Amino acid sequence: MKNNTQDKHDAPSGELVMRTLAMPGDTNANGDIFGGWVLSQMDLGGAILAKIYSPYGRAVTVAIESMAFINPVKVGGVVSTYAKVVHFGNTSLKIEVETWVYDHYTLELKRVTNGVFTYVAIDDHGKPVAIKKKI
Repeated sequence: MKNNTQDKHDAPSGELVMRTLAMPGDTNANGDIFGGWVLSQMDLGGAILAKIYSPYGRAVTVAIESMAFINPVKVGGVVSTYAKVVHFGNTSLKIEVETWVYDHYTLELKRVTNGVFTYVAIDDHGKPVAIKKKI
């Protein structure tokens, strides 16, 4: 497997939380995978990690820090999302989420984007609750 990230990150960091295949129905007008689809995969992946720290297993996204798309995702690319907690608050946590794509034709692994997502742990009534800082 070639690794051609073209930036300072030579490998994904964090825990693998999602992996999926980019499909034709997820393309934009240029034929690349729509950025909103990539963002939704990142939000789902971050939420998977955030749920672990909520005593009720529920967490909601309240903020997303800036993102820049570095490389496009083509149809057929294997999209992997990695996440790690970078800050614990009382009821919230910030999770850095990275998306990478592996192209089976070119044998290249490339970073697509990254961002920091803030999640708040909630109870069964949607009210914020203290997170579990240790799992």
